[in-house]
Formats: sequence, structure tokens, C-alpha cells
Amino acid sequence: MPTPVRFHLDENIHGAVANGLRLRGIDVTTARDAGLIGASDEEHLAFALGARRVTVTHDDDFLRLHDQGVPHAGIAYSNPRRRRIGHLVNALVRMWRTESAEQLAGRVEFL
Repeated sequence: MPTPVRFHLDENIHGAVANGLRLRGIDVTTARDAGLIGASDEEHLAFALGARRVTVTHDDDFLRLHDQGVPHAGIAYSNPRRRRIGHLVNALVRMWRTESAEQLAGRVEFL
């Protein structure tokens, strides 16, 4: 049976996104929850990989790390100029409903 997607929001993602996901019963951690405020992007990816969580970010440095082959459990990238909080929550809910953790591992999804 496929593993449900779980998310980790880096510190650039507004806390309202976590609230919106939690209200829908989706497992999500934030940088604050994980004690990663001020942590490097590599530390966020390592935490999320160990916890099998897709990292959600507006930071295009994560795309560079993906291109360099840094292992990760998946990256959901949202350009901050194109997404409002509600749109980002809806895009992540769609991902949660249609993808599995196994399908997203090592991939980048542009939201």
C-alpha cells in the first residue's frame, strides 16, 4: 500500500499553510516544529529525508541542491510571486490526494 505524503514546510512558508493542511487532516511539520529556524537548506532536506517528508519551499536554492544530487524525499516548490496561501494549500492537498511518498521521493514538483 502506498505511503501517504507528509509535508515539511521550510521557514519561508507562511504558518497559515500548515494550519490549512492540518485542518484537512494532513501530517505537516514546520521549521519551528522541527527546531530548524535558521537552519541551512541542507539541514531541512536531511530532516525531511529522515522523516520521509516532502519539503515545501519558496526558496529556489532547493532546486539547485536537487540539481547537485542532494538526496531528498521530494521538494514541492512554489514561486512566492505566483501563489497565495489558499492556492498553495489547495495545490498541496491535491498532491496529497493523488501522489504517494514513494512517487515523490527525489522529485521536484512545481506548484
